[in-house]
Amino acid sequence: MNRHVISFPIEGSRFNYRVAAIIVVDGHVLVCREDDDAYTMLPGGRVELGEPSRLSLEREIAEELAMPAAIGPLAATSESFYRREGQDFHELGFFYRAELTGQGPNGQSPWLVRQDEGHDLSFHWVPLAGAALEGFNLLPAWLPAFLRDLPAGPVHIVDGAR
Repeated sequence: MNRHVISFPIEGSRFNYRVAAIIVVDGHVLVCREDDDAYTMLPGGRVELGEPSRLSLEREIAEELAMPAAIGPLAATSESFYRREGQDFHELGFFYRAELTGQGPNGQSPWLVRQDEGHDLSFHWVPLAGAALEGFNLLPAWLPAFLRDLPAGPVHIVDGAR
């Protein structure tokens, strides 16, 4: 069966449908930086056509980290509008709480480096306290404050709308 990620251009812009894992252990959150990016993001990736978002996240974590994740409840949905590399993006995001059984901060940074689709992915456990998340340039920009005060139930965030 052909796999088709839900990411496509429309008149000079791009639409993305992305899932991400909020993995918090001992006051640290797991973030990921691709070797050619100046920013970090939460682990995850794009949803494939016909694939439920929770299953997409499970697949992405297995591909990126080579370990299983227990995907928990939905924490947030988002609509993000931003410009990168000369292109306007409209991104729909689903953010789930998740756990990596037996894994957590161990003082190493990066904690893990893996290859995915020809890129090095560096994973870091970053403290929620202080300004470390901003120092890692975690995107979308609303995430650091959101992660420091996770809501009890799912919320919807619209960021960067014109």
